[in-house]
Amino acid sequence: MNSATEVLILGSGAAGLSAALRLAENGHRVTVVSKGTLAGGSTLWAQGGISAVLDEEDSLEAHVRDTLIAGGGLCDERAVRFTVGRGPDCIRWLVEKGVAFTQEDGELRGQRLHLTREGGHSHRRVVHAADATGRAVETTLVALAAEHPNITVREQSVAVDLVIDRAARRVLGAYLMHRPSGRITAVPAKAVILATGGANQVYLYSSNPFGASGDGIAMAWRAGCRVANMEFMQFHPTCLYHGDSRSFLISEALRGEGATLHVPNADGSVGERFMPRFDERGELAPRDIVARAIDHEMKRLGVKHVWLDISHKPPEFVRAHFPSIYEHCLKLGIDITRQPIPVVPSAHFTCGGVLTDLRARTDVAGLYAAGEVACTGLHGANRLASNSLLECLAFAQAAAEDLEVELPNLPEPPPIKPWDESRVSDSDEDVVVSHNWVELRTFMWDYVGIVRTSKRLLRAQHRVDLLKREIIEFYRNYRISHHLIELRNLVTVAELIVRSALERRESRGLHYTLDFPQTDAVAKPTVLTPGR
Repeated sequence: MNSATEVLILGSGAAGLSAALRLAENGHRVTVVSKGTLAGGSTLWAQGGISAVLDEEDSLEAHVRDTLIAGGGLCDERAVRFTVGRGPDCIRWLVEKGVAFTQEDGELRGQRLHLTREGGHSHRRVVHAADATGRAVETTLVALAAEHPNITVREQSVAVDLVIDRAARRVLGAYLMHRPSGRITAVPAKAVILATGGANQVYLYSSNPFGASGDGIAMAWRAGCRVANMEFMQFHPTCLYHGDSRSFLISEALRGEGATLHVPNADGSVGERFMPRFDERGELAPRDIVARAIDHEMKRLGVKHVWLDISHKPPEFVRAHFPSIYEHCLKLGIDITRQPIPVVPSAHFTCGGVLTDLRARTDVAGLYAAGEVACTGLHGANRLASNSLLECLAFAQAAAEDLEVELPNLPEPPPIKPWDESRVSDSDEDVVVSHNWVELRTFMWDYVGIVRTSKRLLRAQHRVDLLKREIIEFYRNYRISHHLIELRNLVTVAELIVRSALERRESRGLHYTLDFPQTDAVAKPTVLTPGR
């Protein structure tokens, strides 16, 4: 079965939905694909906010400077200026769409938006909706997309792979699997936008939903696109440590509003504050520094978590600024107005990804990438807090603007050959998939985590090679499931991360190796090319 569309958008977070709405409002037929429900991606869980220069005392230059500093010398300054410069307009667009940001400071079309400050920022410039910004953005965009006559929504659908005309190096569409039925259909399209998010489920502990399995990165790599800077995986310093809530983030905004990090005493009580020993910015240091400091203290003391304490602030202030975190922790028996919060680092953001230009174009004609799936040059060796949603919005806008020019000139895609399952059989060994899933994520956490060594990386590379052969054999011979699709993509992404980490013989930003602790004088991106 073939069902044509002008633009096929894989992913329904901030990047995918904002691109869809911009295109649909200009009369283009768009199909948006979501693995689960339309609102089920990583954007929904983003707590902190969106960085944009809206305060008179702030400046675009200051935002550029803060981003470059956090990026460890590896940012593409053109991409930084491009993204930061689009920030205020992106916020205005969201306000016009009905996103209800927290109001107070910052003049914006009659509204006064409250601006908070997060780690690495020299000014208050983070627009937010209390501590659930992603939910406010996502639910607003979902409602608009669901009602738009030019947008077709395909929920509970997983992209199996892109369809590529190899001779012309052009994308023709994609194969999609409907999860409940297992049925695979071909969807031709003039253009495809990858908005599939990051690859953080490659690690055992992650703040991301389970769908963050690197699908777009792996599909683009198989399609012939270069990827860059995959060694820079950001670990959020403060994920809630609790057996009943393993992926809940404690927003960086808490530290922006005065929360402090402490080691636990022998009796479990709150001990000394430790961040000033590691960086003069204390808890407001960039995330890589804070995450390594926590990792260091946990290993030094042999403890399973550290404490994050905001109980010295007035209870009314805490409840007003962080209602979602307060309610979530309270349900688990932690009153953050009176008690410290147990936290650990967890895999949070993929700074590298599919290499794109400032129009969100990849190496394959008609194939675009926006958001965490892409490597635009904005983040460099480390992402500045709250630049991620900004990047989603800015490059979704860039992709839509480019497609507005290109779509009239693009040919209608030819029919795609139906998916062939004639030579596969049902597997009675699904336990292999679940076992390999756990094994992959465990050795990536142990060997390719916050602190690395060459020996651990080579060990990981060997394990990846073994798993990859096993998974490919399974994929070729048995009827696929969405778990197998994700596992196939995860092992590809794991290979790219390990290869990139082995190529970088220095420590920079999020990549810290004990074998090469120095930072080279000249910063160079790690670019991997398929077939090499």
